[in-house]
Amino acid sequence: MSAPCVYRTQLTGFTRLHEGKVRDIYAVDADTLLMVTTDRLSAFDVVMPDPVPDKGRVLNAISNFWFERTRHLVPNHLTGRALASVIRDPQQLEMLEGRAVLVRRLRALPIEAVVRGYLIGSGWKDYQASGAVCGIALPPGLAQAQQLPQPLFTPATKAPAGAHDENIPFAQAQALLGADLARQLRDTALALYRFAADHARSRGIIIADTKFEFGVDEAGRLTLIDEVLTPDSSRFWPADSYRTGISPPSFDKQFVRDYLETLDWNKKAPGPRLPAEVLARTSEKYHEALRRLTAEA
Repeated sequence: MSAPCVYRTQLTGFTRLHEGKVRDIYAVDADTLLMVTTDRLSAFDVVMPDPVPDKGRVLNAISNFWFERTRHLVPNHLTGRALASVIRDPQQLEMLEGRAVLVRRLRALPIEAVVRGYLIGSGWKDYQASGAVCGIALPPGLAQAQQLPQPLFTPATKAPAGAHDENIPFAQAQALLGADLARQLRDTALALYRFAADHARSRGIIIADTKFEFGVDEAGRLTLIDEVLTPDSSRFWPADSYRTGISPPSFDKQFVRDYLETLDWNKKAPGPRLPAEVLARTSEKYHEALRRLTAEA
């Protein structure tokens, strides 16, 4: 049986610094943050009013799985400290177990590192209109959901809550970050995607695209932060039912997006209430992604 849903946290003894679409972040000390993954779900950049059961714990588990397995590619923000080292209230500790981590304070970069391996979503619409994705020219005649000749790095600027992220050319990313850091960001994001895509494919999952977030520490070292290769930040497709020409079924929140597309809703806040069966099916898809990715071979 799933634990009670956590839609919004109000932790005592800590200062909340930020409430994102899914994560609540609290100050612990000068070097450490407490990051809580709630059961909130956003679609079309709007936070839905109903939580997805157990979603936060699943996302946290998947991220921690990837953080552990990508240390050879890039350092990450996890401290390795137990929650009990800072959480004294037993009820708060019980609520946070499995859905919260202690992380290093870093300077977050103002860029989302998007990697696309397949032609889908806004990339497919862009290609239909221009023959390119985010300004990167592609061969003619590609089909929807087709694997790209090689993964593409398509950075985006981070938008404020309720607004859409904006794709930018790599030259603009270089202007924002500096040429060297931008190249390191691109190369690291592509390496992470290739590593994860190979593992996921061996478990029956295609990672169509994903986005990473990075920060830098006091020494200027690039560091992986936030979440990694989850159903919230990626498109996961079951390999056994994949085919081109359609938008494949998925293990991610595309199930919710598809439901929302059937409604007379302008895709602006407030979001509509979600039926219990949609929430339950979405939770099942997240759990299935976790089982497939993390099961012992």
